[in-house]
Amino acid sequence: MHQSGRINREDMLELTRRMTLSRNCFSRIAGAYFDEDGYIDGTFNRHFKKLTAAEQKSNLEIAKAIPFSRTNEQLREYRFEAADEKPGTVWQMLMALLDCGLKNDALLDVLYELVGERYHSSEPFAFYLFYGSYDVPLHGSDREWQGESEEVYSFLVCAVCRVDQDYNPGKPESGFLFPAFRDRSGDCDRIEIFRDGGDFLEKIFSV
Repeated sequence: MHQSGRINREDMLELTRRMTLSRNCFSRIAGAYFDEDGYIDGTFNRHFKKLTAAEQKSNLEIAKAIPFSRTNEQLREYRFEAADEKPGTVWQMLMALLDCGLKNDALLDVLYELVGERYHSSEPFAFYLFYGSYDVPLHGSDREWQGESEEVYSFLVCAVCRVDQDYNPGKPESGFLFPAFRDRSGDCDRIEIFRDGGDFLEKIFSV
């Protein structure tokens, strides 16, 4: 996987406008809590809209931090090589999780085991996954929004946060958006990776 192209800031802002209580684009949230040695302390998988309003709001802030970060500085685009998309790769796992909308707990457990094996932190941390979809509206020739939909963009947002002893998360220090939202369309050959001092994704994707 190698860095590829620049991210359009407007594309990211378009997504974050759908990450509010009134315009929520997420239907599912899943994840795991890890101790400092990489052992799983617990997992969760819930329908997003069945969370309380307070829970939805706090989780939306975590998810929104990834696309809302500084584009082409904290958030950078990478392209998968052909070797990265072979059977048994992390890319294949992400594609499968995207297809099932995070509803396959067995597949999620495999991912959590991978995270625990490859990433060790000096502090406990949480690994969050959000599944969302966005009905991308057409732009007219005058750049005004049209009523018709251009495509339905289904995507995953990952956020990795350190947690305190009560499992309350801090701000995300690593994460990603997959598939990349590029030219207002999903691109499964690319991923947009967020880093804010953490090296989590360097361990997982070797970038």
